Amino acid sequence: MLYQSSAQINGTKAHETIDEKTYSTRKSAMMSLDVYSEKYGLCRKIVGFPICLMSTTFKVYEVLGARMEGNTLLRRHQYDYAGDEIGRKIEQNKIRNQAQALRNIRRKTEYLKEGIQLLDDMQMQLEAEMEYLEVMGIEGNAARIYFPRMFDNVQWNGRKPRIKNDYVNVTLDIGYTMLFNIVDAMLQVYGFDTYYGVFHKCFYMRKSLVCDIMEPMRPIVDYEIRKALNLGQCKAEDFDVYDQRWCLKYKKNPEYIQFLMKAILEYKDDIFLYVQQYYRYFMKRKSVEELPVFLLHKV
Repeated sequence: MLYQSSAQINGTKAHETIDEKTYSTRKSAMMSLDVYSEKYGLCRKIVGFPICLMSTTFKVYEVLGARMEGNTLLRRHQYDYAGDEIGRKIEQNKIRNQAQALRNIRRKTEYLKEGIQLLDDMQMQLEAEMEYLEVMGIEGNAARIYFPRMFDNVQWNGRKPRIKNDYVNVTLDIGYTMLFNIVDAMLQVYGFDTYYGVFHKCFYMRKSLVCDIMEPMRPIVDYEIRKALNLGQCKAEDFDVYDQRWCLKYKKNPEYIQFLMKAILEYKDDIFLYVQQYYRYFMKRKSVEELPVFLLHKV
């Protein structure tokens, strides 16, 4: 069956003949737009809270409803801030959670206990005021202590972000990306300029603030991947290698997303409250000692 379709183009009414399949597709698209418009209106006028539409890896593609757009005072505070103390406290929080993640490992060798003590010492070093590069140095030393112990249950050559040189690094990248996306969604809701950070330097199109805020949360992903390695949920056979780059097999995507998503969603309330408290802290321009702390759960 054929249908007549008409539209106004540059003030002139145009007609075309379309088949049934094209007609059905256009009709479905129009109905979807109507539903979208209706739900968007409800979110803004009645419900009063934002709804974030996300992909399966939490990547935001739309925020509906009560989004805090035009929060110029918040952004002015962001652009005026040029200190190092917030970044120092965030890194201290991260190292604290790295130590807690190691404590959550049931069987503790002397090697593991040594790492926990070293991380505790580094955490205390960050109580003192220091320059950006000094903080970066301590962060790097902490990573060299933490990662070999966190993944001592497999043969591994260490953390190498985005290089994809082994299956553990690829799985870490996937988990961190999911965590990044959910933090990004929450920061957008509060009206932050997510590209303007307090510790990570600003580069073109890099969401530096998201990188900052997710730092203390990274051990959530690390610990979950260690568990997945022990349970056989994460293994080398699930990956293909192309030109020395490891890639997760397409059919395995749902399995990996499932166990990583489960771990992150166990902290959904903690993440929301941390971002909320950070927003209030930043708006009131409180002392750095009142900066909120994100805590890893004890097991």
